[in-house]
Amino acid sequence: MPRARRNLVDGGYYHVLTRGNNRRDLFKEDQDHRVFLSLIDKYLSHFHISIYHYCLMLNHVHLLLQLSLASELPKFMQGILQSYAMYFRKKYDSVGFIFQNRYKSIYIHSEAYLLEAARYIERNPLRAQMTDDLDLYPWSSFHHYASGTADKIIRNTHPSYFELGKNPDECLSRYREFVRIERPYDTIVDEVYKMV
Repeated sequence: MPRARRNLVDGGYYHVLTRGNNRRDLFKEDQDHRVFLSLIDKYLSHFHISIYHYCLMLNHVHLLLQLSLASELPKFMQGILQSYAMYFRKKYDSVGFIFQNRYKSIYIHSEAYLLEAARYIERNPLRAQMTDDLDLYPWSSFHHYASGTADKIIRNTHPSYFELGKNPDECLSRYREFVRIERPYDTIVDEVYKMV
């Protein structure tokens, strides 16, 4: 049976998720995270895609992005995932599939939900109990928005971010506060995405 076509829209915002096959770890050491981010950086140079938020977990990846040309998402993701799978197989003498099934691309219908999606993505390390302080987790976009740290894969800042305050310091402070607030529906979303 052929795969269903993705519903992609020019200018659309998407929450993209991919996971290790059988939930196996995709990242075994810091260098693996760096390689994955460098591949994203490389492929961003070839496509009209903006990444606004991301989080690399041990066995899955979250990206919040906007597609100028919707048709580019499959090639963008194919390039990153195939390149990383080749790196992973070679480094760890691994065989078989590295990623489980196709990546998910969830269309975000409302710009009002963008900040909620960003908060959900960046809180992943807290929910997984990998850290109790997001400042100590290096593999997400949290530092860009909460501390003003430069991030090579975030070339355009989230469009709703500047509505948080009257000046850059106020935006940083309010964003930190916004992300740190736990929402009761986070665990429900985890179940829907089957990332736990």
